[in-house]
Amino acid sequence: MLLLNRAILMGGVSLLATGLANVTPAAAQASVEEDNSNIIIVTAQNRAENVQDVPIAMDVVGQEKIAQAGFSNASDLGKISPSVQINEDQGQVKISVRGVGTTSSDEAQDTSVVANVDGEYINRPNAFSVALFDLERVEVLRGPQGTLYGRNSTGGAVNFITRKPGKEFGLNATASYGNYNAIRLDAGVDLPIGEMAGARIAGFYDDRDGYVKHPAGGGFFVFPAYEAGRSDDNQSYGGRLSLRFDPTDALSVNLAGEYAERHFRPAIFAAGDLNAPGNGPTGPGCNAAGFETVAPDYGLTLCVPSNTNLLSQIDRSEYDAPFYGLGSGLDQKTWALRGRVAYEFGPEATLTYIGGYRDFKQGDPSGNEYLTLPVVYRSYQFQDDAKTQSHELRLNGTIGGVIYQVGGFYFKEKLARESGFLLPSFIFDQPPGGPGTFLSYFRRLVDSESASAFGQVEVPITESLTAVGGLRYTHNKRSALYLNASPFGNGPPDFALLGAGSDRKDFADLAYVQTLDLGSKESKVTWLAGLNWKPDPTTLVYAKATTGFKGGGFDSVGTYKPETNTAYELGIKKNFGDRGQHQFNLSGFYYDYKDLQVSVLLDTTVGNQIFNAGKATIWGVEAEAAIELSENDRFNASFNYLNSQYDELFAQFNVVCVGCGLNGIGDLDPIAPGVQQPSFAGNTTPFSPKFIITMAYEHVFDLGEAGKVTARADTLFKSSYFTDFYNYRDGKQRAFTQSGASLEYKPDNGKFSVTAFVRNIENKRPLTYGSFVSAGPDDIFNWQFGAPRTYGIRVGVDF
Repeated sequence: MLLLNRAILMGGVSLLATGLANVTPAAAQASVEEDNSNIIIVTAQNRAENVQDVPIAMDVVGQEKIAQAGFSNASDLGKISPSVQINEDQGQVKISVRGVGTTSSDEAQDTSVVANVDGEYINRPNAFSVALFDLERVEVLRGPQGTLYGRNSTGGAVNFITRKPGKEFGLNATASYGNYNAIRLDAGVDLPIGEMAGARIAGFYDDRDGYVKHPAGGGFFVFPAYEAGRSDDNQSYGGRLSLRFDPTDALSVNLAGEYAERHFRPAIFAAGDLNAPGNGPTGPGCNAAGFETVAPDYGLTLCVPSNTNLLSQIDRSEYDAPFYGLGSGLDQKTWALRGRVAYEFGPEATLTYIGGYRDFKQGDPSGNEYLTLPVVYRSYQFQDDAKTQSHELRLNGTIGGVIYQVGGFYFKEKLARESGFLLPSFIFDQPPGGPGTFLSYFRRLVDSESASAFGQVEVPITESLTAVGGLRYTHNKRSALYLNASPFGNGPPDFALLGAGSDRKDFADLAYVQTLDLGSKESKVTWLAGLNWKPDPTTLVYAKATTGFKGGGFDSVGTYKPETNTAYELGIKKNFGDRGQHQFNLSGFYYDYKDLQVSVLLDTTVGNQIFNAGKATIWGVEAEAAIELSENDRFNASFNYLNSQYDELFAQFNVVCVGCGLNGIGDLDPIAPGVQQPSFAGNTTPFSPKFIITMAYEHVFDLGEAGKVTARADTLFKSSYFTDFYNYRDGKQRAFTQSGASLEYKPDNGKFSVTAFVRNIENKRPLTYGSFVSAGPDDIFNWQFGAPRTYGIRVGVDF
């Protein structure tokens, strides 16, 4: 059946592509070459090209659309690219494309979608959330990009391209105000320095109240000291200095240094307490609505909340905070240096170096204050620091009509994390204000390196047919020191097990500290093979097979293998109309995905555990159209269908154990002969809605010398999806729509604009996180939600 689906999919796309290739008359084709108004230039293949000539399914969003969408960081990617799904967990932004993504933020885990800022490789999901500002465009490449973008591009790649210094003086600035007291300021100025150099200074400020309201008290206990408040707020600011040097016609240099800070309270989890009266089983058996019995051979009453209905009782904009209060939030600070140097040896060869350094720090400012709190029952993040560097040297050129590029890439990361889960003093019958104890405490010091060599060629077979081939060899290695401490192990309770924020390793000698020296390494070759056919200047038909892989790693229990993806894709990109003003793109794809890495928390004393999921089959169809209905009317639409499920997945169950303290079961330490590891084959992969449909309409009212008014309206439909591989009812987001509208006025000179906007008119707040956690004495379903309805006014100048 899968082979039949694949044949039907590819055959149908092929027939439609062949038919569309003959739509446009020859006279119209010739005129398209003379009109550049509809051309969008991208660098997805490491060279400047018309997006319609690139054999990659991709979304490209420019400055104007970025501003209209209210884009400020990676969590907003879904606003500008409907194929992107965002899994956001306490400030960690994890991206999925076409059903492929990473749902964990473990120290030895990498992303499944590569992200670059001007070629600087970003690997940590929390580094995405700080700031992305003063952007020229965003390119979202769908499908594995293993040849040119390397490891961890099994799902795709996202390129953020910042604005570069102009050759003339220029100033642009926008200011907006909206509900939730949202203030956003952006500004940039171009300063020419003689005829061969220039500078650009840009900065931003972003501040708003929290999207989630919490009443006073609440949680499992009520304390008068804990007042009402909000979470999911934000205050961030930063700046960038960019320099451009063009000392000769052949040599160009771009340098940039930036700094940004973010201070915020991550959205506090909405929680469903499965141990609360009436919510969970008390025995005999799994005697509560929505629970089912699993693993009966263990001889215990083990229950999972596969069909509970607690999520429907949550007000997604207002719910109780935990009894310890709102906390003081998280601080994030990052600075980065980037550079690009290109030298043209002539029209046929260019040597380019791209490098970047980044220092990211995140921590809980209240982390060292736990001794002064009357009661504290929470997880603290004392340290989360990452230092990264990436370097690429690449030679592009043409020899005898063959377009080629060869190069090498190096990436290094040093990661330091420290966190702990503190239980309050009253748990141990100590006086209020006593030290309490840590249920678990983790120290993670991880060093990672990746080096690769790659090459790709495009060989013309005929005037209209080109063959494409590419190879990349990658070698990864990773080492780490893990310290796991538990006072419930061999040692007594200790309120400062490792020393918060320290780099000391001498705690390894303590009886209750488990010391693990860990490491992994692998080498992998990825490849690309394809054909590009241009029957006329307005049509591209492409077929390709590509591979990608995501590096393996380790956890406190053992190592896990890399993920691999072999993808087949057939597509067409078509311009039509007398000026090429209309576009229609269609693609069909089939993925053979193996060894997916799945994260499960089973034991709070060792942290998350990663399992390779075996196999998954993912296939789908994507269509998009941009139609210029008249000189003043534009219409855009897209349709995505995705079928994504596990063919083989042996993982673990988090469980509610009636009358015992067991939190999870699986095959790690079987307690009964013949017990089998749970199978989740047939389940849908996380964040994989079957249907995504978008429509947008824009009309320009020409007021003559008074200027123009542009009215825009858009809508998005997403069908239901699950937030993890368990596919529980309380981890399911039902189908929803989100719509937006704006009204923009520009005077005749176009230097000034005023825009009124509203986003998410329906006020639908979809799940961005949902998971059942069984840890210690707690059995809880946690949820996090997307942004609510927002509206405001924006003023801009550009000259």
